[in-house]
Amino acid sequence: MSFKPFKITKIQIHSQAELLEGLKKVVMLKDREARPYAQASLSVTTLPWSEVRPAQRYALVDGLAKVHCLEWELAKEGLDLFNLDGYLTIWTDQSSPPIDLLPPIVETIEEADGSLVNIINDGLHRMYVARLEWKQPKIVLARNIPREYPYYAYPIVGENPWDSIVLVEGETIPAGLIKKWHRQEDNKLLYRDFNSAFQNVGGPRGQG
Repeated sequence: MSFKPFKITKIQIHSQAELLEGLKKVVMLKDREARPYAQASLSVTTLPWSEVRPAQRYALVDGLAKVHCLEWELAKEGLDLFNLDGYLTIWTDQSSPPIDLLPPIVETIEEADGSLVNIINDGLHRMYVARLEWKQPKIVLARNIPREYPYYAYPIVGENPWDSIVLVEGETIPAGLIKKWHRQEDNKLLYRDFNSAFQNVGGPRGQG
């Protein structure tokens, strides 16, 4: 299904305190008692592009178009998609349930060689569009996450991982493309369920 432009019909603005409080309540997808952000250091900040690494090796063209439309629709209301201190609840003419729009979530993870890497957990398409537009978006940076709950995939290696992202038309991922390099066989054990604290944020493909 190709992207269809939408209109925002209603917006509710939530504070930074509400955003961070909600994130601390997020549980794991398969362990409903585990809260990976409960004791983490959370802040709304910006980081240079050179210090942020994607894990997802592709971006959907329709997803980028959706972000562009969202950016323009919010601008009509005097809001900047890439400068959110808290989060928004939005309603559109294409969806009846409301959608919570959080800033991109970036986690600082210690890798096997001792490197501390800032890896995008949620918001790859928004980050990609912001980079296309030479903008430095505000993110939620999560540090000091328990070691047993790393992000479920490894960050892309190399000097400029952003240039290795493949743009994909439609929903079919090209054969042979490694979407993400998972940390373990049952990678869903490491998924955070953002919908446990927010509304319709999204979830993993094939969630079940």
